[in-house]
Amino acid sequence: MPSEQEATVHGGPTASTSPAPEPGGPVPPADAAGPGGPQPSEPVAAHAAESVFRAPYAALTWGIVLSVGLVAFESMGVATVLPDIAERLGGLHAYGWGLSALMLANLIGTVAAGRDADRHGPARPLAAGLVVFAVGCALAGAAPNWPAFLAGRFLQGLGVGAVMALAYAAISLAYPQRLRARMFALVAGGWTVPSLVGPTLAAVISDHVSWRGVFVLLLPLIAVAAALALPQLRRLDRPEGAASTPAHAPATRWWATPVARSVLLAAGTGVLLAGLQLRQLALLVPLVVAGGVAGVLALRTVTPPGTLAVRRGVPTGVVLRFLLCGAYFGSEAFLPLGLVRLRDLSASEAGLGLSAGAITWVLGAAWQGRSDGRWSGRSRAAPIAAGFAVLLAGIVVMALGVLVDAVPALVAVAGWAIGGAGMGVAFNAATTDAMEQAPADRQGEASGAMQLAQTLAVAVLSGLGGAAVSLASAYGSTVTVALTATFALTGALAAAGILAAHRIRPAVS
Repeated sequence: MPSEQEATVHGGPTASTSPAPEPGGPVPPADAAGPGGPQPSEPVAAHAAESVFRAPYAALTWGIVLSVGLVAFESMGVATVLPDIAERLGGLHAYGWGLSALMLANLIGTVAAGRDADRHGPARPLAAGLVVFAVGCALAGAAPNWPAFLAGRFLQGLGVGAVMALAYAAISLAYPQRLRARMFALVAGGWTVPSLVGPTLAAVISDHVSWRGVFVLLLPLIAVAAALALPQLRRLDRPEGAASTPAHAPATRWWATPVARSVLLAAGTGVLLAGLQLRQLALLVPLVVAGGVAGVLALRTVTPPGTLAVRRGVPTGVVLRFLLCGAYFGSEAFLPLGLVRLRDLSASEAGLGLSAGAITWVLGAAWQGRSDGRWSGRSRAAPIAAGFAVLLAGIVVMALGVLVDAVPALVAVAGWAIGGAGMGVAFNAATTDAMEQAPADRQGEASGAMQLAQTLAVAVLSGLGGAAVSLASAYGSTVTVALTATFALTGALAAAGILAAHRIRPAVS
């Protein structure tokens, strides 16, 4: 989401005393001071001048932010022009797969890239992800028909999953702890700016040039992002603790590997989403159950041990990401529908709510990033729970503005601005705390698991909300009832996050 202005960073009680890296040398992966380091008075001045936009981090910072921005532009921009693409390529009968193909492939790319980063470092999987993303853009942009376009979208999804998973892992491995919260906030900014301008820019390109230009535009920018990020990442040492599989270790059956299980997860999610699009309960229920069971079985392998049991530490961080994204995006997806259908606002007026939430998300993340030093090395449960509470309040206010005629409709926009601020604080704090606890050789797994949880949450909550609207129409109910149920569910997820926040760190004995 939009990039924040970088401010000076002051070293706190846990600040590093390690000397600054030599120009062109490897980016230091940790904050620990070595013997013979500078005297205590020296690092204060050094840290005050330290910035993610100065050497040795500047190129990597811009590379990561640009990579994430490209993914955001592709996601939001293509969604804007997708109806026109489907009509021109004869794909209106399978329109939903233009979105689902990218999302399902995202699950696979996330797991594959995260695990490879733990074995070989982030440079190789990020390079592969950017190449696959570029090939997918080229194929989609040149597609002569809808099946070829869907193949391009699938390749794009593999690359999107890799980029988003590795953004967090690269930050944890390449930046000292005191700068990581700032970088996580910048990643939020790198998503939001393209989300705000991407739809308009894509529409202009499609109307005045061609929809194919939306994809062609990305290709040189992908090359720039790779040129900025990859040289710095290649200088990183292999993650400490990573080792090749011993020769005497039993071989893992191919169907039991994390990547194979990610394919099962994508297939199960696809079946679940297909079931949720049906109106006949006799078909909907068995497909949803079958897809859900397959997904849960796969999740046991592709997430850190203890995730499904909400074990303290990193597993709780993964669960919190699911709850946050389910509550936020599950509500946001139906805010425009409610404002247009129930309150007679125009599409542009309804869009104000989305923009307000995106802007305050960035502001919340930026505030949390600047104040994160006080939490370094200890639980961030307080800001996480507070962020969830503010998000819950935003959902309630937004729902009142959508569902209650006596409440002015624009109250929903104000409510979503409140919700966005809570999302920014909780998202940034939970991500920083979880990645801080992940061992160096498990950063890819942790980052990938959180990105996977986000993708699943968006897919499942959007599918459930859409099913509620569809079933309400099929069985003689109203959109008001369907949205009431949807907002009640997303509010319950936010409330669950408040209760789960204290588990972000292991209990102190």
